[in-house]
Amino acid sequence: MPGCCARKDYEKLFGKRAAAAGARRYRKRGLTGTARELVDLAGDVRGASILEIGGGTGSIELELLTAGAAHATNVELSGEYEHVASELLAERGFADRVDRRLGDFVADAGTIEPHDIVVLHRVVCCYPDVDALVGAAAERTGIRLLLTYPRERLLVRFGVRVVNLGLRLFNGEFRVYVHPVARIAAAAEGRGLALERRERTRIWESAAFSTSAR
Repeated sequence: MPGCCARKDYEKLFGKRAAAAGARRYRKRGLTGTARELVDLAGDVRGASILEIGGGTGSIELELLTAGAAHATNVELSGEYEHVASELLAERGFADRVDRRLGDFVADAGTIEPHDIVVLHRVVCCYPDVDALVGAAAERTGIRLLLTYPRERLLVRFGVRVVNLGLRLFNGEFRVYVHPVARIAAAAEGRGLALERRERTRIWESAAFSTSAR
């Protein structure tokens, strides 16, 4: 996303190799880890519309469509995912039920209609302006907003610093962020959402916010 890094730097990390590897894992094992957690946190999605921001190959959308969602929109910055994503959609028979868009979600948010379920899986850590990202996502949430982001732990912060040091060696602008969880929650709650449920691993935290407070 232009707001977080130059597109060329983003595509260095999230390019053809990453796309192919992600598709291979999904074909072999299905969804695992925090991606599976988000699908579980989504609850009953029958008939729902899905918006995934930074959805990559679209595997989360595929699972939600399989669970009964009506259609999905994927907003992704890297065009390198499009070929493998199209293959997966064709394999699962959902090619006509997903709208894939290339662009910066925050910059293009005004052109994107609200959806029932909005998903940001490991996307918050890629964007410096967490208020703008989560706020725009919350404003387009009709029922539930699902997020996965790094936990605020000393070990996690140290690991992110090491990763960012490595990224600097490539002379790129892309960085990873550990945003305060309270700030993430405030951005969602400030748009009328309420925390429903939270799950944690050693590194990641997944949260579901609902529109019940609206």
